[in-house]
Amino acid sequence: MSKRIDCKKIFGVACDFEVRGFTEKSELVPAIDENYVFDPKTTIAILAGFAFNQRVLIQGMHGTGKSTHIEQIAARLNWNCLRVNFDSQITRLDLVGKDVIKLKDGKQITEFKEGIVPFALRRGVALVLDEYDAIKTDVAFVIQRLLEEEGKFALLEENEIITPHHYFRLFATSNTLGAGDDLGIYHGTNLINQAQMDRWNIVASLNYLSEEQELKILLTKLPFLNSKLHYETAQLMVRLANLTRESFKNGDLSTLISLRTLISWGRNIEIFQSVATSFALSFMNKVIDDEKLVVAEFYQRVFGEEV
Repeated sequence: MSKRIDCKKIFGVACDFEVRGFTEKSELVPAIDENYVFDPKTTIAILAGFAFNQRVLIQGMHGTGKSTHIEQIAARLNWNCLRVNFDSQITRLDLVGKDVIKLKDGKQITEFKEGIVPFALRRGVALVLDEYDAIKTDVAFVIQRLLEEEGKFALLEENEIITPHHYFRLFATSNTLGAGDDLGIYHGTNLINQAQMDRWNIVASLNYLSEEQELKILLTKLPFLNSKLHYETAQLMVRLANLTRESFKNGDLSTLISLRTLISWGRNIEIFQSVATSFALSFMNKVIDDEKLVVAEFYQRVFGEEV
């Protein structure tokens, strides 16, 4: 590592500390999205994680770009980065490793295949634990030792103690803060041991972008919307998205229009040449029947027509 990063130029934020990146890029470095918009406070938190080896947890509603935020910073630092999406199928064996049967010289042999955690520890990778609050209890305890700043990892299966590479970093994203989901809007999230939550050095909250920022991204990714014919449509799309997000926060809707959905909606407008049809295909058909009337009312309020 030898490249000093100009944070103001690259991320649009002023850093009171030095940030350094790598001069060369490997296949584990994420691709750069030139249109990505960085949230200043979240960016500072993530950069501190990279610069000072702090454990950083990013909390926020889905579709705010939490994981992408970390990956896009890693991309500009040329930092190796791996993302693990936690779901009910991720097990301790996936993280730690397991014995596999292989053929060698015509004979079957048992060989230990390392999991994601040992791989990341040995190679100086920034490991991103996505949907951290959906992690199962037995899997969570695999992570707990890594949360210590100089935490070594006991690979019991191989009777080995792994000392983390100097450039190993640990990040996580979550929809909740580990205290469960009282509103029932994030099914599958679990309570997280508070002793483990306490080990996260930095916790940042990432909200949706402002209407101006979101509109800018939409027009950059979908240039056809940046015309006299469609510019106002793009503005109204963002306005409608914010109505669904507020309703989601209040528990009136169980789904919302994320930036990802907005982009899909815009692409479908280009394909089907109809705002209403594209809205139905991109979002409306994902809404449960009991909530369709609410969404239809939002659409009529914003666009002045029925969907």
